[in-house]
Amino acid sequence: MREEVRINKYLSEAGVCSRREADRLVQAGSVKIDGRRAEVGETVLPGQKVTVKGRLVEKEEARILLAFYKPRGVVCTTDRRWKDRTIEDVLKYPIRLFPVGRLDKESEGLLLMTNDGNLQNQIARARYRHEKEYFVTVNRPVSEEFLEKMARGVYLPELERTTRPCLTRKRGEFEFSIVLTQGMNRQIRRMCHVFQYEVKRLVRVRIMNILLGDMREGEYREVTEEELSDLMQRLGKTKEISSEYRKGETRWNSRSKG
Repeated sequence: MREEVRINKYLSEAGVCSRREADRLVQAGSVKIDGRRAEVGETVLPGQKVTVKGRLVEKEEARILLAFYKPRGVVCTTDRRWKDRTIEDVLKYPIRLFPVGRLDKESEGLLLMTNDGNLQNQIARARYRHEKEYFVTVNRPVSEEFLEKMARGVYLPELERTTRPCLTRKRGEFEFSIVLTQGMNRQIRRMCHVFQYEVKRLVRVRIMNILLGDMREGEYREVTEEELSDLMQRLGKTKEISSEYRKGETRWNSRSKG
């Protein structure tokens, strides 16, 4: 649990009883919070212990899936051995979340954050060929020939691999979009370098059906119910699984610029 919640809702979400029955148990003196008799309407804070008739209620942590705008210069790690600014420093989320995939330090844009290891692996693994879209700004005018060659697949000497065919589209004189279904290390930058282009700015704007939208650097939001339902269908998961995730109103991180 990541925020305070009314005691009747807490017991209901923990599977103890309905909210109405929870109110009855509280009125009867059967519910205690940190050893003290609870009152109807009282809230439970993170870390507090709740008992019903002397038995500890262990509430399973809700599954979280956030859309997060990773700023440029931030590394996708929770490892504190390095002095770089990490996603944890920016996100400041009450519970520990892990990134789904990566964005290199100099790139920015959409990064999914979750506490669900299975979902993390299924989205991130290259063999599933999930689409990721990027807006790329380069140092010289974008030509149709360049975009066609990028779309056909590019041999990367450093990795001794050829990229999969992809979708490209011109967006401006120095800007184009590209949709990838794999995630080689610094793939777009390496692809551009083959054709003597230098990436000046790289922003990921979409992962599968989830969009960056109008978020600003460092902000996050919970995925919407519609996004989550669509995502689970694409992953072959059931509606029952999607219901285990937090969703509802958008929650913005107002402390992201610290």
